[in-house]
Amino acid sequence: MIERNAFVVREVTMPILTPGSSPLRVLHLSDIHMRPSQQRKQAWLRELAGWEPDLVVNTGDNLSHPRAVPAVVQALGDLLSVPGLFVFGSNDYFAPTLKNPAKYLTDRGHRVHGTSLPWQDLRAAFTERGWLDLTHARHEVEVAGLVIAAAGVDDPHIERDRYDTITGPPNPAANLSLGLVHAPYTRVLDRFAADGYQLVMAGHTHGGQLCLPFYGAVITNCDLDRSRAKGAAYWGATTALHVSAGIGTSPFAPFRFCCRPEATLLTLVASPIGGHDPTQRVIRSTPAAAVR
Repeated sequence: MIERNAFVVREVTMPILTPGSSPLRVLHLSDIHMRPSQQRKQAWLRELAGWEPDLVVNTGDNLSHPRAVPAVVQALGDLLSVPGLFVFGSNDYFAPTLKNPAKYLTDRGHRVHGTSLPWQDLRAAFTERGWLDLTHARHEVEVAGLVIAAAGVDDPHIERDRYDTITGPPNPAANLSLGLVHAPYTRVLDRFAADGYQLVMAGHTHGGQLCLPFYGAVITNCDLDRSRAKGAAYWGATTALHVSAGIGTSPFAPFRFCCRPEATLLTLVASPIGGHDPTQRVIRSTPAAAVR
């Protein structure tokens, strides 16, 4: 309702690669929350390959129905032939449940899980096409001639994060060090920043989903501050953060307001010679665009 099908692609430029690196186009997808009947969403997703990304990053919550895996795979289509990295969220493991909206304002960490979802089938579909599962894993990959040192954790929203399994600085020789997590809880962001990652990518917040004009997100559904509920920002002095506003919604809350569903095309470019200058935090965003 309102904006839930008003899909857009947002473009962001971030100067965070090592000096001298060539640009890298990263398509960030999150919170698809697919159901088999969502034909409009599936058609929009199929068109995203036209943006010709070098890398696809998927930060979880792909499913909202036990029979949605084929719909997700078919909708992603040619994007599965592009190098990809992913982690899962709670709604890859468990179906959404009906909640009292007031609980989002007084979240005390108690979770009621829905029925189990076929996350193993989704993982197999992704990995068989060459995407890398970064759940409690570290990998180095070469994409578009650049070396990416990537790591990820499972979803902190359901207490599945085990950062100690990936702890430690990334390879300093990499052109980009990238951390993935579904829900951007501060305990995980702090660890990525302390280890020296250049960029952390997350989803989960839906950008607030129901936002107020001139105010923004009312909630983030985690302990991240409202000002960083979506888009690009910094976490600490040198770690960039990108939080996707997401593509879908829970079937029990099928609406958005002042927060359109989105995919984001991040163009990562080289930082100035001499390294990151915290006084030159240039993160440029263009208005949301229709799919090409």
